[in-house]
Amino acid sequence: MTLKALTLGSAVIDIIVTIAPERIEHMRMRNAEASYLLVEEGRKVDAESVTRHIGGGGVNTAVSLSRLGFDTAALVKTGAGRNAEDVIERLERENVSRDFLISDGELATGSSVLLSSHEHNAGIFTARGANTALLPRDLADDAFERDLVFISGLSNESADCFPHVIGKASAAGARIATNPGIRQLSSRADEFFACLDRISILTLNRVESEQLVPRLIANGTADQRTVIKPAGDPNSLVDRGLMAGGFNLPFDSYVRAITSLGVDMLLVTNGSDGAYAGTAEAIWHCTVPSVEVEGTAGAGDAFASTFAGMITAGASIEDALKSATCNAGSVVSHLDTQTGLLSRKGVSERVKKYEDGLVVTKWDIV
Repeated sequence: MTLKALTLGSAVIDIIVTIAPERIEHMRMRNAEASYLLVEEGRKVDAESVTRHIGGGGVNTAVSLSRLGFDTAALVKTGAGRNAEDVIERLERENVSRDFLISDGELATGSSVLLSSHEHNAGIFTARGANTALLPRDLADDAFERDLVFISGLSNESADCFPHVIGKASAAGARIATNPGIRQLSSRADEFFACLDRISILTLNRVESEQLVPRLIANGTADQRTVIKPAGDPNSLVDRGLMAGGFNLPFDSYVRAITSLGVDMLLVTNGSDGAYAGTAEAIWHCTVPSVEVEGTAGAGDAFASTFAGMITAGASIEDALKSATCNAGSVVSHLDTQTGLLSRKGVSERVKKYEDGLVVTKWDIV
């Protein structure tokens, strides 16, 4: 029987501008992790390419799960006009149901301009448009009658729908997976924490994870003890822990704290260090094989949706980590967010191809 999935989040038209490294200044801060692409005021900069693509978390994850074999529907909001038509055409071509797509006649379809150069970690200018206008009345009950409901980042006022989405998906008995984004974790932290006991799979990057550290320590949820030996790598989260607001929390303590609030599985991605999966009992880490990077946009959507899809299909945590890592690696090998998304067979073949670079380590944390 074919598994069914619903994705929620943004629909965006991405304009990607690629600039040769010698034509734009790259500045990295010495005592901070921030870096900048500097464009001279009033100067016309020659670009290697300016291309137009369909993107956005709600659409990216829908395409991902559809290619993995799920009967997938997308609950996203667009404006009217050509941009909306192109989003609809992409969903149709990818066999994603448009039954729950909402059109807003007053707002534009979301759009972004991505400035890509040097390490290809693009700077992004975004006009969120209709992505900010999701309302509780847009959430049809039958949309949530799925095996998996995947919630990517909800923009601005749309984030107010998060508790309603969780409630409807939980009532329908769906597995709930989410990759919420930093703004949702900061400005709507109370609502987010109130929903954790119904979330099966929570995916965050390291910066997003650190956003939650002060609260976990302040409310006494984190025990601040570690029971695992260092990995011997200063970039490893097992060694460095998570740091924010003057607090430093051991990584296994962080995992225990989040899972104690009801989350079944926590995923934390950490760039070239790889990705971590944690439950109340153990932590797994998967290394990242070396690939040639064309653009990093969409990697998080690919990783989170692939892991959730594989777990829903019955895969082990280790196999789901390897599959998610490989699909994300395929995505960053292309400029846009969807060309690299693989089929289930394609993921399996890529896991075999990069098997030597996919090393999974497990630590018991109880």
